[in-house]
Parts: sequence; structure tokens; C-alpha cells
Amino acid sequence: MTGPDERAQSQAHVLPDGLYPGAFWVALPVLALSLLVPAWAGLGLWFMMLLPALAALVVIVRNWRRDRRVSLAALTALLGLGLVYVVKGWLAGLAGS
Repeated sequence: MTGPDERAQSQAHVLPDGLYPGAFWVALPVLALSLLVPAWAGLGLWFMMLLPALAALVVIVRNWRRDRRVSLAALTALLGLGLVYVVKGWLAGLAGS
């Protein structure tokens, strides 16, 4: 059985320490640009949608051997996101018909 110290250790290092602060400082100018140039609003939207997907991909790759449950949870989240994207396109196609 896993002790409390070992579980806390495995949950503390799921993502690299600099991933979210670095992504924040990249996202801030992208979002500001999308506010200032309304034609580029889609860029800000896609960027903000890709950040959690990137984080899930990093979790899968980084933790596959160390903590398979966390990696499978992140993989399930990515598959669910892909399924939402596919079903959304399918429904849009049905509505246009």
C-alpha cells in the first residue's frame, strides 16, 4: 500500500515547475493582441484551448512510467477533447444539411 509521503511526492511533480508560468507569459501577449486586433481573436481562442491539451500531453509523456494512473487520466481527457471536437463538427454538418 502506498504511504502518504510517497503519494504526495508523486503528485507534486506531475508537471514541470515552469510550464504554467511560462505559458502564462506567452499567453498574455497573445490574448492582449487578440483584444487589440479583433480579427485575430481566433488566435487567442485556439491558443487558450491548446494550453491544457499541451499540459495533458506533457503529463502523459513525463509520467507514463512513474504514475500510469495520472497518465491514463490525462490521456482520457485528451481523447474526450478530441471526441468533443469530432462530435461538434458532425453536429455542425447535420445542422447545415
